[in-house]
Amino acid sequence: QMQLVESGGGLVQAGDSLRLSCAASGGTFSRYALAWFRQAPGKEREFVATIGLNGGSTYYANSVKGRFTISRDNDKNTVYLQMNSLKPEDTAVYYCAGRYSSSSFFPNQYPAWGQGTQVTVSS
Repeated sequence: QMQLVESGGGLVQAGDSLRLSCAASGGTFSRYALAWFRQAPGKEREFVATIGLNGGSTYYANSVKGRFTISRDNDKNTVYLQMNSLKPEDTAVYYCAGRYSSSSFFPNQYPAWGQGTQVTVSS
């Protein structure tokens, strides 16, 4: 089973940028689709972005499209989320998730999860 560890969260101001990283171990990374989800207090976990096996297929939630970029480095077993033009409504705990083979928009279809990293955007 794949293990995932996120890093890179923090407190920033609106308009700033952050890059989240998620390092994987315990699985064949190149065979896993990866995704980022987020969960704000009192809200359900929501899809942010996903990337296919070789990085050629990416999908984004409408709320982050054009501001966030997901990427992966299969040599480093790491997936990234570059977040630009951050808004207060982006404040949440961000989780990376892994799923064998194909991407999905649904969190219950991902068996591997990191512990999460907090992103707080002040206005």
